[in-house]
Amino acid sequence: MHEVGLMQNAVDLAIEAAARQRAGRIHRLTLRVGALAGVEPGALEFAFEVVVAGTIAEGARLVVESAAVICFCQLCGREFEPAGAVFECPRCGEVSRDVRRGYELELASLEVS
Repeated sequence: MHEVGLMQNAVDLAIEAAARQRAGRIHRLTLRVGALAGVEPGALEFAFEVVVAGTIAEGARLVVESAAVICFCQLCGREFEPAGAVFECPRCGEVSRDVRRGYELELASLEVS
């Protein structure tokens, strides 16, 4: 389960950010997870409970935001959200290889005190 390692990294970043703000507690941590990130949100939530034990984030709430896949069509010059597994432009039918968003796994926000 690679989600534990990913969550450990995210919590480490959150603790570092809280320390820079001279905060003693993390109340909420928000992660943005792309649809193509290869991460199971339920496994992230389980890993979160394990990783925060004994830290300033213990008892914090984890919020997982989903991020849609966004592609770019070379022919139309526009971004689009594909309807299925084939990243086909809904306007012209061109298949896109230019995925602009959807792979992200990022610490989006923190609530600290």
